Amino acid sequence: MPEPNSAWPGLYGRHHECETLDGLVRTARSGRSAALVVHGEPGIGKTALLEHLAETAAGSRILRVSGVESEMELAFASLHQLCEPLLDDVRRLPSPQADALGTAFGLRTGPSDRFLVGLATLSLLSEGARTQPLVYLIDDAQWLDHASVQTLVFVARRLAVESVVLVFATRPGKHDRLWTGLPELTVRGLADDAAEALLESALTGPLDDRVRRRILAEAHGNPLALLQLPHWLTATELTFGPHPAGPLVSRMEKGFRHQLEPLPEDSRRSLLTAAAEPLGDVALLWRAAALVGAGPEAAGPAERAGLIELRDTVRFRHPLVRSVVYRFASAAERRAVHRALASVTDAEVDPDRRAWHMAHAATGPDETIAAELEDRADRALEHGGLAAAAAFLEYAAMLTPGAEDRARRQLAAVQAMLRAGSLEAALSLLAVAEHGPLDDLQRVHVDVLRAQIGFAANRANEALPMLVKAARQLEPLDARQALDCYVDALTAALFAGRLVSGSGPSEVAESARRAASSITEVSRGDLLLRGVAVLYADGYAAGAPLLRFATRAFDSDDLSLEEGMRFMWLAAVTASDLWDEQTWRRLTDRHLRIVREAGALSALPLALTTRVFVELFAGDLATAARMVDEIDVVAGAAESRLSPYAAIGLAAFRGHEDVALPLIAAALPEVSARGEGIGISLTNWARAILFNGLGRYGDALVAAREAAAYPTEIGVSNWGLVELVEAAVRAGERNTAVAAYEKLAELTQASGTAWALGVSARSEAQLREGGAAEELYREAIEQLQQTAVRTELTRAKLLYGEWLRREGRRVEARDQLRAAHDAANAMGLDAFAERARRELASTGETARKRTVDATQGLTAQELHIARLATDGLTNPEIGAELFISPRTVEWHMRKVFAKLGVTQRRHLREALRSTQVL
Repeated sequence: MPEPNSAWPGLYGRHHECETLDGLVRTARSGRSAALVVHGEPGIGKTALLEHLAETAAGSRILRVSGVESEMELAFASLHQLCEPLLDDVRRLPSPQADALGTAFGLRTGPSDRFLVGLATLSLLSEGARTQPLVYLIDDAQWLDHASVQTLVFVARRLAVESVVLVFATRPGKHDRLWTGLPELTVRGLADDAAEALLESALTGPLDDRVRRRILAEAHGNPLALLQLPHWLTATELTFGPHPAGPLVSRMEKGFRHQLEPLPEDSRRSLLTAAAEPLGDVALLWRAAALVGAGPEAAGPAERAGLIELRDTVRFRHPLVRSVVYRFASAAERRAVHRALASVTDAEVDPDRRAWHMAHAATGPDETIAAELEDRADRALEHGGLAAAAAFLEYAAMLTPGAEDRARRQLAAVQAMLRAGSLEAALSLLAVAEHGPLDDLQRVHVDVLRAQIGFAANRANEALPMLVKAARQLEPLDARQALDCYVDALTAALFAGRLVSGSGPSEVAESARRAASSITEVSRGDLLLRGVAVLYADGYAAGAPLLRFATRAFDSDDLSLEEGMRFMWLAAVTASDLWDEQTWRRLTDRHLRIVREAGALSALPLALTTRVFVELFAGDLATAARMVDEIDVVAGAAESRLSPYAAIGLAAFRGHEDVALPLIAAALPEVSARGEGIGISLTNWARAILFNGLGRYGDALVAAREAAAYPTEIGVSNWGLVELVEAAVRAGERNTAVAAYEKLAELTQASGTAWALGVSARSEAQLREGGAAEELYREAIEQLQQTAVRTELTRAKLLYGEWLRREGRRVEARDQLRAAHDAANAMGLDAFAERARRELASTGETARKRTVDATQGLTAQELHIARLATDGLTNPEIGAELFISPRTVEWHMRKVFAKLGVTQRRHLREALRSTQVL
């Protein structure tokens, strides 16, 4: 018969699970970090496994936190509780990080960058583990607020050498997507022999065999059920009673309710107060309990019954006990304890929690409380709590006496839910709101919100006609809102691209321009709309100056959240269409910062994806890869769908056919089914880059033709023309190349930027011969050297080197090819690096590969850190740049020094230069 794994009786038959957890402790003691998500139904033994981990990690710093269902919408509430024991170390953090945490925790006002909060949390945990490993046990993680979960997942994915262990115990459910990308351990029912051994350990006397079989059958290997069923049910019930109806969890809840019934009334009140108070603050508990008639002695019977433990903090025997105590109390009892907790919660220190308790204490409509909740929603928006703002507004609407104000707050809550990525909840509340007394403007607003939710969910073009219709209805009611709606429609039309049905981008832009004629005060958004309308009506040359002025108007610190959410993607994509790489970089950075600070989960994948392409053209594939990982995390938590364009682009630039082509093959049917034409162009552009890099020019030609076929698809079609010229020339399709270049030249001359003129000269050079070709190649390199688009510069040098080699000028060819090869290698453009290597071999030179001989085995991460160090950045600054902890930077720097054979930072630059990677 199996023996228990430790002193904890619930761990019979848990050898594998315990070994997994013990491995985390060994990892932490060796100086590394680890994270694990433990999944399992209630009572399956997750809490017991956390206790085992605490026992195994003796000598480490062990901290605990539990999620509480009633507070899962308060932004950063759980994170605050988790960080509370470490807040003395905040003074050691860089000021921006300390400020971000202070804002997130309500200690100061102002916007809070969600990812700066994550970096600050990572740094704080790293500081807390400097003297001994830090082990965090997080139970009932399904009840953590979403802002805290996003931060903790961000941190868990970036843990490296901090000696920190994060273990989340959570029930299965729709929240599972929040943990995407983290290691997981699923805890299942015990095997028969272990279940029987555990049951035997819980018995105090002999048990009839029929009863034993009945318990084992009822428990299904659930340890809590095995331990409690003999006590909850009489021998008669076990032997002769009918099989209980309902799931096992419900029966266990019923068992705990039976344990609560004999308790004195004041003891039950103290338990309920503890269940509603998530911080585990004993002093606060007694102050609140006293207000509901439960003194300190009231907890005695509950403690003796083994339901709760009061020491330095409040701990329930099992998370299910807390749930049962709270959920099965009467509504009046819950209101009473929330009223008491609101009374003892400091309005200055914790106004959000106080307002939340007030909301739960309300007996009916109450405008005073509703107004307070609306104020808290405004504050939540200030520090990135869109989910919290939505929850505050939803409760405010529920408590609003007046029908008009109720509808206004409901629609505001739907808007917040939409931006927070809670699309199902937004649709549900919208269905309630539309049946209320709405004015004409609000009824159109309902239609707009429904279309926006649909578009956010899957980018399908079916939202486009709904948005156009709503915009036209808004024109006579509110011209400004009509224009905003036209922007949403234009975004939807650009996504639809070649697959648009009904009004396309040009029609939407023209409608918007007509609507804007009634606006006397012109905004940045109006300028952008007018520029796009001119672009489609009168051509690129006419639209470019207006669009350049409009996009640069968005490069400003005074952008509102509304402007950032509605216009920044369009402005950034327009800047890329203009080949204005500096504005493109700044706008994507600003867009990303705005959505992060707002906690706008629905907009974050698109903002990250757009930024990835900036990094790809810049040759910073390491940063692009981190952002692709980030998109995966966000996509797991959001209810919206975006095809993996960033991952496709990254694989294409790397030249990894085995990664790129399966992603493209999976994405194309999806985007076609959704009517997302821009996806067809984008994936074909990626294929063209991939095949041009691999030297498969016939395949590149087919893909580039598709990518460049629809000039109304802003940005992508221009990039497609560049690939089309190269592919057509090398595939022997000169007429195709000439036609593509003529279109490209018209656009680049109107743009006039160094990027545009550089790729234009590079493309034309491939069509010329002799001195004309050489002059154009040199012009291309000169222009592109003025830009940050390093991949374009590298490709220009490669093409020039290939031309020189064909001209028989082998020595000069080597210079260009070597420079292209080394740059491509350093950036991770593997296919282009290999193409350059083959060309170098044709000149008689063996290319120096990125091996131990060349870079002393530096990884991409180490190389990136080393470069930042040569730029003068400190370890904390490098950590902030790469979203890793300073201790991880220190660890990487030690490895860099060892591999390069240097002992001081001032020697790094020369060491890197000698390896030809700087």
